[in-house]
Amino acid sequence: MPPAARVACRVEYDGSRYSGWQSQPHLDVSTVQETLEAALSRVANAPVRVHCAGRTDTGVHGHNQIVHFDSPVSRSPKAWVLGGNANLPFDVRLHWAVPVAGEFHARFSATARRYRYIIANTPVRPAHLGGQVTWQRRPLDVGLMHSEAQCLLGEQDFSAFRAAACQSNSPFRNVHSVSVERRGALLVIDIRANAFLHHMVRNIAGSLMAVGSGRAPAGWLAQLLAGRDRTVAADTAPPDGLYLVDVSYPGHFGLPATPAGPLLLGGT
Repeated sequence: MPPAARVACRVEYDGSRYSGWQSQPHLDVSTVQETLEAALSRVANAPVRVHCAGRTDTGVHGHNQIVHFDSPVSRSPKAWVLGGNANLPFDVRLHWAVPVAGEFHARFSATARRYRYIIANTPVRPAHLGGQVTWQRRPLDVGLMHSEAQCLLGEQDFSAFRAAACQSNSPFRNVHSVSVERRGALLVIDIRANAFLHHMVRNIAGSLMAVGSGRAPAGWLAQLLAGRDRTVAADTAPPDGLYLVDVSYPGHFGLPATPAGPLLLGGT
């Protein structure tokens, strides 16, 4: 791989200890981006700047976060992975690195992102999986939540589920698929879209839990969507349990296929 070649990587991280993905140079906080850049810079013995597919918030996890960077030196894909992991903390891992065409961009080349929101629906808070799942003690009607969520499909104005601090120029997003299913004591909200607004998945999850627990009536989600008023929707759900599980790209870029996970659920 010649110097200045573009490299794409799959990064997995537990977001519990980090103040989100994006570097915040003027604040004394630890982010995933700066942690990864420090490790790759040691491998290159030169500064490395990475660009990601989706900037996750504080406490949000990445199972299939895709990044790219322009290599300042000649290193093999194996060297990036092994050397990077040797310099990374236990909760951030590189799984693969591949050379890509110069026009590839981790964010702008992506055609879809997929998130999962995992809820432990038990009367007592679990002793395990702290920070990995959200806990909801009220019984949740998974069938109702799934049927309610179908109103989100297609290209629509998602202002009702957009954070006040969202910087996107448009509130329109195209949701390709959404499902809610139970796996034992866990409920899994799985949503795929071309892109997401700030806090969009967590705001949707909060309102779905309100309907599923009986605190809001059936049909409420569609009313919220049509009303486009964030202030009347449910509270933003916690970041615990939110995972970026997949990012889609055109096949000609040749990125390795990876199961969507996350690992505690297995499957695709």
